[in-house]
Amino acid sequence: MMIEVKNDYIKRILEGLDSLIIGQEELKTVLILSLLTEGNVLIEGSVGVGKTVTAKVFSMLIGGEFKRIQMTSDLLPADILGTPFYNIKDGSWSIKKGPIFANVVFIDELNRAPARTQSALLQAMQEKEVTIENTIFKLPSPFMVIATQVPYAEGTYTLPYVEIDRFSYGIEVDLPSKEDEIRILDVSYLTDNPDVKPVITPEKALELTKVIKGIKVSDEVKDYIVTLVRSLREDKDLMYKLSVRASISLYRGSKAIAFLEGRNFVIPDDVKFVFPYVVYHRIVLKPESAIEKDKKEKIKAVLESVKVPK
Repeated sequence: MMIEVKNDYIKRILEGLDSLIIGQEELKTVLILSLLTEGNVLIEGSVGVGKTVTAKVFSMLIGGEFKRIQMTSDLLPADILGTPFYNIKDGSWSIKKGPIFANVVFIDELNRAPARTQSALLQAMQEKEVTIENTIFKLPSPFMVIATQVPYAEGTYTLPYVEIDRFSYGIEVDLPSKEDEIRILDVSYLTDNPDVKPVITPEKALELTKVIKGIKVSDEVKDYIVTLVRSLREDKDLMYKLSVRASISLYRGSKAIAFLEGRNFVIPDDVKFVFPYVVYHRIVLKPESAIEKDKKEKIKAVLESVKVPK
């Protein structure tokens, strides 16, 4: 974690992650942000760097139910949401709920599934509920989707922007350093079938989200949040304009950082810390710009150009 955490419950989660997951400090940070703000995370980057086990250990630490969905080209929406079935014994119809009904849903290689299947996630990610056979079912609380995106093109589909925008935070995970990779060798057997005890309950996690909502944000900081998003939105190299969801995610994420550092108010540094994670995945460069432009450079340029409130 790159900030000083003051909350005991979050410290316990991080200690549990650190005991099994070597490195991945940014990913751990983003997972904590997502938990505190009831958001969703999109992870990009190399294969085999521990994304799945990190999500699994994280879920076990918060005492929630964890479900993993491996996306494939032949997967159907019903395979994710659930399907009605006829009970021969009593002659009644029931709903067999799919893996979306969990506290943490890890979706591996999201872009291997076609748009029809990906669309099954939209209502769940935005409204925390799903519709099956014209009946609305509430999802467990807390609820979050952690998804990975395959970095190469073979056998994959482009994610629709309406889906990308439903991920509160995005992060690119790099391969570990040589030192971290050596340390990973010693814990690799432990992470095959991790034995992790919960350090917090889903109910307590929900209580923390309510505390986050009470964190104060001044009018000047709110203006700073919106100005950052609008500055990037006006970039002519972007294929899509950033939505209001980006501003909302930045607003909520900044509150979470303030909470973690033991403050009941947001400062501009909180906003600057969260901004890259909120906009990274939302930046889709036009083909003619993608060759010469870099997403991280654009984020840096916006942070440097927008005046920071005092």
